[in-house]
Amino acid sequence: MSTISRAGVVALAAALFGFPAFAQIDLSGEWNPLFHEDQPERIPGPEIGDYLGLPISDAARERGDIWDADILTLPEHQCKPHPSDYGVRGPANLRIWKEVDTATQEIIAWHTHISWQAPERTIYMDGRPHPPEYAPHTWQGFSTGQWDGDILTITTTHLKIGWIRRNGIPRSDRATVTEHWIRHGDHLTIVTEVNDPVYLTEPFVRSTDFVMDLHQQIAPYPCESVEEVTLEKGDVPNHLPGTNPFLNEFAQRHQLPEAAARGGAITMYPEYRLNMKLASNPVTVNRPMPDQDTGTIHILSLPGNAKGSVYMLVGAGANITVQIGKDGVLLVDAGRASETDQVLAAIRSLTDKPIHYILDTAADPDRVGGNEKLSKAGSTITGGNVAGANAGWAADIVAHENVGSTLSAAPKGSGATVIPADGWPRDMYFGDQKDLYFNNEAVQLFHQRAAHSDGDSLVFFRRSDVISAGGIFTPGYYPVINVNQGGSINGEIAALNRILDLTVPADKEEGGTYVIPGHGRLCDEADVVEYRDMVTIIRDRIQDMVNKGMTLEQVKAAKPTYDYDPEYGTTSGAWTTDMFVEAAYRSLKK
Repeated sequence: MSTISRAGVVALAAALFGFPAFAQIDLSGEWNPLFHEDQPERIPGPEIGDYLGLPISDAARERGDIWDADILTLPEHQCKPHPSDYGVRGPANLRIWKEVDTATQEIIAWHTHISWQAPERTIYMDGRPHPPEYAPHTWQGFSTGQWDGDILTITTTHLKIGWIRRNGIPRSDRATVTEHWIRHGDHLTIVTEVNDPVYLTEPFVRSTDFVMDLHQQIAPYPCESVEEVTLEKGDVPNHLPGTNPFLNEFAQRHQLPEAAARGGAITMYPEYRLNMKLASNPVTVNRPMPDQDTGTIHILSLPGNAKGSVYMLVGAGANITVQIGKDGVLLVDAGRASETDQVLAAIRSLTDKPIHYILDTAADPDRVGGNEKLSKAGSTITGGNVAGANAGWAADIVAHENVGSTLSAAPKGSGATVIPADGWPRDMYFGDQKDLYFNNEAVQLFHQRAAHSDGDSLVFFRRSDVISAGGIFTPGYYPVINVNQGGSINGEIAALNRILDLTVPADKEEGGTYVIPGHGRLCDEADVVEYRDMVTIIRDRIQDMVNKGMTLEQVKAAKPTYDYDPEYGTTSGAWTTDMFVEAAYRSLKK
């Protein structure tokens, strides 16, 4: 034998003694939580008004102040698991196991199971990228890991809206979470850092400890929602600002200065005790709703895809739903006229079958602008359920009659968006519902009176279990309510509740029926629930102000949306927070 490199020696030793050259510590096992001074928060639950040590903004504090625990009695809230950044905080008996590639013996992923609500999580170790922003968010989010020595560092994105503390302090769906898992013998420490540009003014860090339990047996945790209390349909329990009678109890019980209990970044540091005061952490909002004219059309295949034949196109000014099957192509909305060539190219990348239907959910230019060109690129089905004068025409355009009335009466002139007559709906329905059967699937259009406008339709693909919501639902932004075109905030809430009537979630309030919004990422029922809650709570506040005889200027000055603005508001663009408040006020005054 001549020479052998140091690397060769290490590799030879690894082969002889059965361990990889760069081994990391094994995290596998059954773990029981250790409760120390944070037991009251983690098991009985935090007290109302306890925001001590949280780097929250003023808006987050206001969200905590109006929170009513009765909201958890709503069936749609009962089976939600803790998100992954909070999951280890509850009664969290934890199981960790690894998935190993047989050929390479490399760890592909770590998996976890937690006793409370039995959520399971995957932490990918194979270097895969995080999904695009329009991909759905989940309770566990999308996690990737890498080793820093013997510490597993995990980055998580795509989380649903959750909480920093379970007494109403929210964590937004734009947060990113970094975790460090550290094993020292039979003890496991998980250090969690939450970065939330919406509700935190600084990163929030906490640690949670576990101990190995060789005899642990985690029981199953089935969950079925029930009607715990009787509420009027659509009620969302909440306290109007300034009316929560329980906020001072925590400070009084523990003899703390009220300002300290109210939280804020300064309450995290020892220096605060020397000069206790409440710092203001206002939120600057300037995040206009994107017009989504990106120049590039992205195609998202729905999870489970029956879904197999339904896709979401992103980037045409508004989301477009594409259903493909043996009969051809059906579209829900057509996007802006400027993006039609790219939309058609995206459809042709999926299928060469003809476009036969375009279903318009409203008369907005970002929904009907592409009607004419996409319709002429397709054809109407002759015979069958389409007959007479329509036979041989371009693809059929279907909408509620109010969409046709709005387009035909649109003003002509400088700056006006004019839809050519060939882009108007030719097949209009006049009642509350229209049914189609296409590609072996029932497709139902439900007219929602006076919601975003007077012509809104929800489109429900029954076999695929997918709803196209149009402008009624735009996660991340306040709903556009066109009062001059018959829209109203109460009609908007009724439409959101209609979506919730149609959706059925899969296990743990996730997946199941998917909802394609007018703008933004793919959603499910839990996302619509959060949105419905927000719109309802703001409606309740403005209605209270209207009942008191307040003027529009007084209502705006009272800032009824203040605590939701970081998540949904904007001070510039085509639809601002002030415009939303004015639309809600005007519709309630009617």
